[in-house]
Amino acid sequence: MTSATGDARAAPKSNFWASGHWPTLVAALLYFDLAFMVWVILGPLAPAIAEDLGLSPAQTGLMVAVPTLAGAVLRVAGGLLVDRIGPKRSGAISQVIVIAGLFTAWLAGVSSFAGTLALGVILGFAGASFAIALPLASRWYPPEHQGKAMGLAGMGNSGTVLAALFAPGLAKLFGWNAVLGLACIPLTIVFFVYLAMAKDAPNAPAPKRLVDYFQPLKTADAWWLMAFYAVTFGGFVGLAASLPVYFTDQFHLTPVTAGYCTAACVFAGSLVRPLGGALADRIGGVRALMIVFVIAAFALAGVPQATAIPAALAFFVIAMLALGIGNGSVFQLVPQRFSAEIGLMTGLVGMAGGVGGFTLASSLGIARQWTGSFAPAFHLFAALTIAALVALVLVKDQWRRSWAAADGVRI
Repeated sequence: MTSATGDARAAPKSNFWASGHWPTLVAALLYFDLAFMVWVILGPLAPAIAEDLGLSPAQTGLMVAVPTLAGAVLRVAGGLLVDRIGPKRSGAISQVIVIAGLFTAWLAGVSSFAGTLALGVILGFAGASFAIALPLASRWYPPEHQGKAMGLAGMGNSGTVLAALFAPGLAKLFGWNAVLGLACIPLTIVFFVYLAMAKDAPNAPAPKRLVDYFQPLKTADAWWLMAFYAVTFGGFVGLAASLPVYFTDQFHLTPVTAGYCTAACVFAGSLVRPLGGALADRIGGVRALMIVFVIAAFALAGVPQATAIPAALAFFVIAMLALGIGNGSVFQLVPQRFSAEIGLMTGLVGMAGGVGGFTLASSLGIARQWTGSFAPAFHLFAALTIAALVALVLVKDQWRRSWAAADGVRI
């Protein structure tokens, strides 16, 4: 009889929960959730920080974008670390760095623009959790359940909702610098839960030479998957980090109200990520992504036309729903094509998503400062979404012919 901690491949494949190790899946979700909470925490705090430090719109945009870029770069390192020492130990190291960095920032105080950028680099380690939490969960599940497993673990991006809901209110009560210290409390609790529940899968691939890890980059498929995720996840995290600034600037909302509006939008995108994985399992990741790109382009192009908060919220929610489904859909495809390099590919694809998020977040601030409007940045990202759709149409037939997908798995 196969135990709960036995080889996932020996479990009945028809039952999702029996086919893997659910305590590890829960641990991955909690770790990812709290890591994402602090990864984007400078976004909800941005209005207060910008006012306190006298930052320009471009500086504010760069401040909220730096954690995204740092997380993008560190995801590659995280992916390499996963394949060398395993995801559980990699996640533990990352969590210790983030907790220590936030505690130090709270204790010493952040009093300059340069200080916010330095903090953003430390928060990048939280963003790198993506390249650790997903392989931690993924390695326990068979191909036909990859979409659901990756979707549920990836639902940890709902941590951005927690940041939007609670950070502005706590900043109003205690000051924004105190929020950095308060964040250490739930992070520490989840750290110990993670140590108790997470377990590395027994079917992990053997470590390779360092140069061998980058072999996937010699294939066009890797670059296409990275590009598609730069649009879906880049749009999601870029909006999650920037919407507090957008709502306070565009509609003159208080930081707390802007946080609530942001939370509503981000919640929509987080909630549907596992649904995106399940949908991709059912109809194929390619078909799901094509639908996603059409809807996201429409919604992003519609945002600049919204002159009232309800209309803007409607467009953002639609965009986030589509992008959330797209995130789950991309990661239904990645394990089918690169199962042996899932740790590194999660890092590379995640890096591309972070670069996309940095592009959107920073371009919003630059557009606002140079043109007096956020509209050019939204139009740019809508155009990139259409470009991704065209590219997907061009490669989909070749993928379906050449990929050696497992029986019953649709791409």
